[in-house]
Order: sequence, then structure tokens, then C-alpha cells
Amino acid sequence: MRIGIMGGTFDPIHIGHMLAAEAAYDAFQLDRVWFMPSHIPPHKQGAGATGEERLQMVREAVHGNAAFEVIDVEIRRGGVSYTFETIRELQELHPGIQFYFIIGADMVNYLPHWEHIEELAQRLVFIGVRRPGYELALHELPAFLHDRVVLAEMPVVDISSTDIRERIAAGHSVRYMVPDQVFEYITRGSMYEI
Repeated sequence: MRIGIMGGTFDPIHIGHMLAAEAAYDAFQLDRVWFMPSHIPPHKQGAGATGEERLQMVREAVHGNAAFEVIDVEIRRGGVSYTFETIRELQELHPGIQFYFIIGADMVNYLPHWEHIEELAQRLVFIGVRRPGYELALHELPAFLHDRVVLAEMPVVDISSTDIRERIAAGHSVRYMVPDQVFEYITRGSMYEI
């Protein structure tokens, strides 16, 4: 079985995340994509929404897509979310599954800085999803990553969670930037408003 893991803060999850997951699912004929909200990502400031709120937004977003699931392993574990710890745990729980980790183009060039990246690269393949504004320099990656990073193309959508939070705080609409169920969840909870 081939499982793609779409990790992220998802603060909030938006259509760019959904398109990236679908692009990886389609391009590499994955059996499923597991969306995995991080508790505290090592490369970002704290989230605006709680872990449970972000987890619920992801559940709302993937509802109705049989190929997409949500796992809460990093939220449950707490602390800083290091991918190598999570993959070790998932491989112990699910032996025999081939894992792929789906990342945005901005993270591909940053891979050499990930904790225990050499071990992680031995355990899985990274699917880098091209998005606007980021140049990929795969040839500049360390040699051990050259055959551990593959690329998927996705439609051009220039949306970020930061932009969505800022728009909401400024009183602007984010309808259609996030899945409908997520828009309703954010609106019901008056999330991200100042």
C-alpha cells in the first residue's frame, strides 16, 4: 500500500493544500493521503488556532473524499512535531506500507535542514509539489536526497494560510479560498478575528 502523508499546520487548511494532496495522489497513484496536522512545527511560530480546531478543520475539508483521511498522531503526541519521530511511529504501527511525504516546493530546498534528514530519506520518498514563486534546485540537494525527492505538478494557486488569517483579521472574506465546510467552521467559531 502506498500512503501519502500531507503534513502541515493547516492554520487554516485551504484549497492549495487540497490541490497539492490531489496532485500527489494522482501523479504517484497513491492508495490514500493521510492529512496530519502538526502540533508545533519546528520551522514556524505558534498556530493561531488550537490543535483540536485545526484537526477539526482538516476533518471538515476531507469529508466526502474516500481517498483522504485525517490522522492525529502529532496533535496527540504534543510538543514540537519532528517528522522523523512521526514516521518511525507510523512505520511501527503500519509495517509494509510505503510512505511518501508530500511537501510544498518551498520545503524541498529546506529539506537538508530537517532533523535527522538522512534517516528520514531512507524511510520514505518526498513528493515535492510545485507551486508559484519557488524555484526548485534539486541538483543542489545533498546526494542522498537526489533519488528520494520526486515532483508533482499542481494548478497555479497562490494562497497561503497566513494570507487567509490576515484577510479574516482585516474583515475580508475568504470564501472559496478554503473548502466550504472549513469556511463554515471558521465563521461559526469567529476564528482569526481580532
